[in-house]
Amino acid sequence: MPSNVPRAISITAPPTPSHEVPILDVDDTVTAYWDYQFLFVSQRAEAAEPINLRLVEGEIPLDFPSGTYYLTGPGLFSDDHGSTVHPLDGHGYLRAFTIDGTNGQVKFMARYIQTEAQSEERDPVTGKWRFTHRGPFSVLKGGKIVGNTKVMKNVANTSVLRWGGRLFCLWEGGDPYEIESGTLDTVGMFDVIKDDRKKMSDVEGLKVDVWDVAAEILKPILYGVFNMPRKRLLSHYKIDARRGRLLIMSCNAEDMLLPRSNFTFYEFDSNFKLLQSQEFIIPDHLMIHDWAFTDSHYILFGNRIKLDIGGSMAALCGLSPMISALTVNPSKPTSPIYLLPRNKTESINGQNRDWRIPIEAPSQLWVLHVGNAFEDKHHNGNVEIQIQASGCSYQWFNFQKMFGYDWRSGKLDPSMMNLKQGQEKLLPHLIEVSISLDKNGNRHKCCVNDLNQSNKATDFPVINQDFSGGRNTYVYAATTSGLRQALPNFPFDTVVKLSTIDKSMHATWSTGRRRFIGEPIFISKGKEEDDGYLLVVEYAVSTQRCYLVILDSKLIGQNNALVARFEVPRHLNFPLGFHGFWDPREQLEFHNKIEKRKPKHSVKPVRGPPLVASRRRRRRLREGVRGTRRSRTRAGRGAALPRTRPYYLAGRGAGRWVFLPSLGTVAAAAAARQARSGSNQQRTGAQNEVSLCLSKSLVLGWERIWAFAVLPFGIKGIKD
Repeated sequence: MPSNVPRAISITAPPTPSHEVPILDVDDTVTAYWDYQFLFVSQRAEAAEPINLRLVEGEIPLDFPSGTYYLTGPGLFSDDHGSTVHPLDGHGYLRAFTIDGTNGQVKFMARYIQTEAQSEERDPVTGKWRFTHRGPFSVLKGGKIVGNTKVMKNVANTSVLRWGGRLFCLWEGGDPYEIESGTLDTVGMFDVIKDDRKKMSDVEGLKVDVWDVAAEILKPILYGVFNMPRKRLLSHYKIDARRGRLLIMSCNAEDMLLPRSNFTFYEFDSNFKLLQSQEFIIPDHLMIHDWAFTDSHYILFGNRIKLDIGGSMAALCGLSPMISALTVNPSKPTSPIYLLPRNKTESINGQNRDWRIPIEAPSQLWVLHVGNAFEDKHHNGNVEIQIQASGCSYQWFNFQKMFGYDWRSGKLDPSMMNLKQGQEKLLPHLIEVSISLDKNGNRHKCCVNDLNQSNKATDFPVINQDFSGGRNTYVYAATTSGLRQALPNFPFDTVVKLSTIDKSMHATWSTGRRRFIGEPIFISKGKEEDDGYLLVVEYAVSTQRCYLVILDSKLIGQNNALVARFEVPRHLNFPLGFHGFWDPREQLEFHNKIEKRKPKHSVKPVRGPPLVASRRRRRRLREGVRGTRRSRTRAGRGAALPRTRPYYLAGRGAGRWVFLPSLGTVAAAAAARQARSGSNQQRTGAQNEVSLCLSKSLVLGWERIWAFAVLPFGIKGIKD
């Protein structure tokens, strides 16, 4: 790498490019570092009103199931006082793509989640930001360092969920925030497990030991001084589509400091009624980010950790991130897998198997994300369990180097995420774990195999959610093409489709040069498992643009896999997102809004003021309407419209919108008759007269004009 090019790029305030990022054409190393930099540029602007995205390639097919794709992730990485934060500590920025398959349109909105930390750190008057919360992964430079106990910075930036008619943004370690789906306004924090907090769960084999005493000592410090919630919800949830249940999981705040783990599982129906909860105390120091379920089990991959005494002291003093109190624990060559009974009233396989004893997988893996798990029960009582997940080596995973963020300098170094040739097996890749239990619940065998034959880094496994918890054939994920020498492993630039049956299948779709992708998401449209579409956001860092890409899942690996690509306006370009959610139930709400905004061709009266206006209203009409409001047109243009309420709302027809005031009377009708019967020149003048007579109502829209006038005996129309 040339000496005049910095190895680590600051994420504070990069220059805003006019067209193309100004990169010296030295070699790919230089552009690669800049490209990684521009994946994490703060976006302070919001799109509070729906914006039509421009179609730049292809078209939305008529059979596309309309709905809304929600994507959350960090939006802000630097404040106005010199502090930067880790991407995992960036304030949550929710993006919504509402897709109308019938009209082939995509509407875009983006709002910050107004968390408690966001309200404190942003000045509502000036719009300036000052970071005051440390967060688990960051150290402030422009704020309070020593004695800063604001560690639990719930930024609601990790995942998004729509359940029970409500929308939520989740974070790893706190309660979710509820969002109003239509406007993306923040409703507030939602206590999901409030009913369970009121009662003590029955825990099998609960004994008072030295760790119980230590936990009681830690609780006042963690709950009181550091304001940590007693139970921290994980950001990854599961949906049991066949039973219509939402499954979530929590752990205790003191778990990160003690060599044991408390996990509680909750199951809710579609109305958020708590159906059951179970707590499990596991005698091991574990960190869980994602998990799985089957008909009979909750499945945990035990990522082993340990307390770092030196890091703990530095973290308490504010000299290092709070996460530096922990480190990975590769003391054992195997990986524990805990099969926890989902139904506590029934014993597994008719036997009382001790779930505290894990199944040891013969491979040391740090599991990142789980795609799916399912089980098959044989007639002889044996059970076969298969799990599809992404995992990496303990040698590669580092709490303090995720995303290449260096908390000491506040800069990003992509070399932390990319290893040299020959070390690819240390990076995240897809695995398939097979477990066989005999009729007594004892382990018969356990093996770990690669799901993809390629050595390229792969993560974010997703499936058709209709098959979640059941046998599936296809897995989709984000991977790398490996074409960038300086960025061979991360960020990802390719979508891969894999088969759990035919391991040789490896179909891919890749972006263009200097473009990256995030997590793909599957949209089902038929009964076949791979009958549907894939949504993925494409980040064109060289031009600072984002695109919503629609792929045909059956055609992955072929030249015609791309169905459509929509462009997000440059001023709303956003940083890399984390996890998303597809909500097909938005379809009805979407069309209801369309119908309210676009009346039918037949003109129907709507409620309005009486024909005989008040004295004040007549005076306002004589003097002219002083107040105006902004209209929302399909082209996004703003036009001044009168505040007076329309008496009739003219239909769109083949032309333009017209808002008629309640007193558009005989003068407008006369002009309408002249426009209908006169020459082209007379029509033009008459149309202008209609506009004046209608109290500054403007004719909005496209090429043709429909103008309507309210007559004492009905409605007449003119057409040009």
